[in-house]
Amino acid sequence: MMIPDRFPAVVAVAAMGVYVVLLAGATTVVTDAAAACQGWPGCGPALAAPSTAIGWIAIAHRVVAFLVGLTVLAAAVMAWDGATSRRVKWVLTGAVVLYPIQSGIGAVVATTATTSAMSRLHLVMGMLIFAGLVTALAWWLEDETGTPSDGAVAAPERDLPPVDEVSEPSLPDGIWNRAQATVAAYYRLMKPRLMWLLCLVASAAMALAGGEGFTATTVAATLSGGALAIGASGTFNHVLERDVDRRMKRTSDRPLATELIPVRRAMLFGVTLAAVSLGLFWSVNVLAAILGAVAIVFYSVIYTLILKPNTVQNTVIGGAAGALPALIGWAAVTGEIGVGGVLLAAVIFLWTPAHFYNLALAYKDDYERGGFPMMPVVRGETTTRRHILWYTGATFLAAAVLAWVTSALGLLYMVVGVSVGGVFLWAIVRLHYEQTETAAFRAFHASNAYLGCLLIAVVLDTIALWVVAATDFETGWASFRVASRTRHCRPDGSRSSRYCWISRGWR
Repeated sequence: MMIPDRFPAVVAVAAMGVYVVLLAGATTVVTDAAAACQGWPGCGPALAAPSTAIGWIAIAHRVVAFLVGLTVLAAAVMAWDGATSRRVKWVLTGAVVLYPIQSGIGAVVATTATTSAMSRLHLVMGMLIFAGLVTALAWWLEDETGTPSDGAVAAPERDLPPVDEVSEPSLPDGIWNRAQATVAAYYRLMKPRLMWLLCLVASAAMALAGGEGFTATTVAATLSGGALAIGASGTFNHVLERDVDRRMKRTSDRPLATELIPVRRAMLFGVTLAAVSLGLFWSVNVLAAILGAVAIVFYSVIYTLILKPNTVQNTVIGGAAGALPALIGWAAVTGEIGVGGVLLAAVIFLWTPAHFYNLALAYKDDYERGGFPMMPVVRGETTTRRHILWYTGATFLAAAVLAWVTSALGLLYMVVGVSVGGVFLWAIVRLHYEQTETAAFRAFHASNAYLGCLLIAVVLDTIALWVVAATDFETGWASFRVASRTRHCRPDGSRSSRYCWISRGWR
């Protein structure tokens, strides 16, 4: 399905174009392309062409920025020429005003020996432009596709009468078949669908942290401990929500809701998983074990018992549970909580509402039946769709900052972030128009694809950088090792990039 209106399509393209410029800027930092092209707009006097392949990256960045600027201008012109609201017009006008200023700062950064403060200002202004475009898109879609009567309502009743009937568990005949069904039930308690994504988060954090602490033993212990921690949290969640699960169609067949597994055995299973998980984390280091315990308690107690049944912000605050694996992965390798781990955790934290609100839309009636004050139930579907778009934009910005600050992410990360991110954004715009369960699930799966592909790109990009760092191309002698994520300098002491990533141990 194509977007039926031209204006939101242009604004969405402009927003993703600005995002391309932001990530391309990070790529020029990693490759030190600006140092290979120190003129403006060419690489020297009279629009001189670059003399190296790296210099062409800087030229491509400038050409793309110019073309994207024309798209931003076109969006603003269309807003003033059409029947758009005043707030949309002025936000887009602000983006048009900021764009040449931001480009000018970029020219200064590329051609002069500026401070890092100028580079940060360049990034911040680009983020403001992107935020303005996403905000304008959200407001326009809300005005055109929203329902005025779809406003705030009272939170659903929590003191619900008990369920009198519990569906009988369906067990197959035969000892072997029954054993298989029981094992499958315990496996389901662990919420395995969450495992792959959260373990991928921890893997990305460990790859970013790198250094001497990144060993096969550390990775194996951390991922095994993480999977079991997720299993323990999921089991406790099943135990604590078993009564509510019986009311909801999508959860009424869970093992504890149907009493297929006794509560006491489920608790013993969860405690065992938690103990083994923390033991594995402890074998790595104390900080990883502490963060692992926090993750289990936060999801099982704080989110399940306090946040989920009592506040409409349960999904937002509860995003901390999904973000903790990033801190655990980083701490497992480095023994501390670093900036890279915090930024990756911020990406997960902001992504969670953009991801889960789609599921809340699809199961709105189910959550209301269960008495949960989810965003669509309490604030309405129109507000929920607007928040999905805003949190998606915030996720994209956090991903861009991660690339700029760590300088360990290159072309693959940029391509994946823009291409799969564009698909995610397209699914959200379609959700505004279609407003169906199918559209909500489409956006939900697109959000999964975006984060999964982005995390894989993080792992592959960092591994690729290690491969490059394993060979000394200047002397042809593979004689150095990756030592730490400190300043990365050439043998003569000069810095090789604006944001150095690794340091070499010369032998």
